[in-house]
Amino acid sequence: MRLRAVLFAVMIFAGLLAVPTRALALGNGLALTPPMGWNDWNAYKCTVSEALVKQTTDKIVSSGLAAAGYQYVNVDDCWMANSRDASGNLQPDYGKFPDGISGTAQYVHSKGLKFGIYEDAGTKTCKGRPGSLGHEKQDAKLFASWGVDYLKYDNCYAGGTVQQYITRYTAMRDALAASGRKIVYSICEWGVHDPWTWAPALGNLWRTTPDIQPSFTSMLSIFHKNVGLYATAGPGQWNDPDMLQVGNGMTATEDRAEFSLWAEMAAPLLAGNNLVGASAATLSTLGNKAVVAVDQDSLGKQGRMVSSTGGLDVLAKPLADGDVSVVLFNENSAAATISTTASAIGKSAAAAYTLTDLWTGTVRSTTGAISASVPGHGVVMYRVSGGH
Repeated sequence: MRLRAVLFAVMIFAGLLAVPTRALALGNGLALTPPMGWNDWNAYKCTVSEALVKQTTDKIVSSGLAAAGYQYVNVDDCWMANSRDASGNLQPDYGKFPDGISGTAQYVHSKGLKFGIYEDAGTKTCKGRPGSLGHEKQDAKLFASWGVDYLKYDNCYAGGTVQQYITRYTAMRDALAASGRKIVYSICEWGVHDPWTWAPALGNLWRTTPDIQPSFTSMLSIFHKNVGLYATAGPGQWNDPDMLQVGNGMTATEDRAEFSLWAEMAAPLLAGNNLVGASAATLSTLGNKAVVAVDQDSLGKQGRMVSSTGGLDVLAKPLADGDVSVVLFNENSAAATISTTASAIGKSAAAAYTLTDLWTGTVRSTTGAISASVPGHGVVMYRVSGGH
């Protein structure tokens, strides 16, 4: 860690590395709130297909998720053929996408949603398809011609120094800017070289962690890696703790916890489950508009940890209207009471405050104490109003 710190200091002094400040945001006018939508990878891996994308698009609309704010339908790895064509262009796997990517994107657009795609900053994608290294301008123009609105740009077959990472991700940033189409840029280098220190100038969001798995243990580890990075998040630039695992095997309580924590951290809300066959409980969790509103708040603040003792956590997120969102999170398996105060979360100057429970809808008043019995692996989430 000491060597890395020295390296960063030298690079900053030499002008090779951007100092991580909000002023250095990409500034493409996109993702002013965290992106919301769906990605096929967590549930389907390489079995993605045009038919699946269309069915999921229909379900996003019919289930009310589109109305709740979910807008991106993102295709991950394995959408393409194993080689480029004679002109060096990427080719869809027409066995999976008979109408091509442009046809699939057109269908998604016809339903009022936006379409995203996946590529890699190295020579190959993680599953061995052609990467974009050396083809950035060509690929970005192709994506734009297909109607792509969002690019997830991965990091397989692309090792190296932090400056090599920056160079590769800068090349695609510039290619997207010159493509003639507004495309959200998602940098996916898994937090290897602390992207929150340099990616705000390059992308709209950046992965801060390794891949999330469908378990509470994995979710908890990801949460701890991401929660302390609040200083670099803001409109157009978001820390990305990876896609949601809601509906993929955790308990309903754990699903609700993940969704609440991701919203509190102003993280992208990208469902990663089988939406077509999703249960009513899963759709209800994903569609909780009160929690979504916290994630999508225009102030763009990432919530921060107010206190953490023995696995009992309190997070607070200031909101644009002066309210504060509070998450009481119990990391342990047994139920426990978690407490904080209005002053601890940044509230003051009121004789009473209103606590709205964002999962039950119940409303109550408090003179300052904020406390609840929280189930094991669960959360209680309040919107606190009143005072300053």
